Amino acid sequence: MWANTVLASSGYCLGMIVYTGIETRAQMNSKQPLTKVGKLDLEINRMSKFLFLFMVLLSLGIVALSGFKGNYLINFFRFVLLLCAIIPISLRVNLDLGKVYYCFGIYGDKEIPGTIPRNSTIPEELGRVQFLLTDKTGTLT
Repeated sequence: MWANTVLASSGYCLGMIVYTGIETRAQMNSKQPLTKVGKLDLEINRMSKFLFLFMVLLSLGIVALSGFKGNYLINFFRFVLLLCAIIPISLRVNLDLGKVYYCFGIYGDKEIPGTIPRNSTIPEELGRVQFLLTDKTGTLT
């Protein structure tokens, strides 16, 4: 019997439990849920990593051109702090606020009543739809 099975009759049921570890159907079908990240967020993360590496290399290059004079470690961190404006933190904030605004617009649209965006990546993924599948209940995939 499956987990959480309820007997409908007033009788009884005899059973023997055999532990097979993770080889059971329920265990083999249970997987860790994947986190859904939009392609735009992945692109921004990749670009931020590249800009951070560029900033560190540029700071190291400036310290190297000065000949590593004095306390070069403090000079390195000083140039890292001076060049930290290379990574646009406000870009991430503006993108998130834009996503919230678009979701609010979808929620309040009079032409599609009852639409509730439950994820903020929906607006950016709408332009990337290639196939639209539905089952008999109307669930979109």
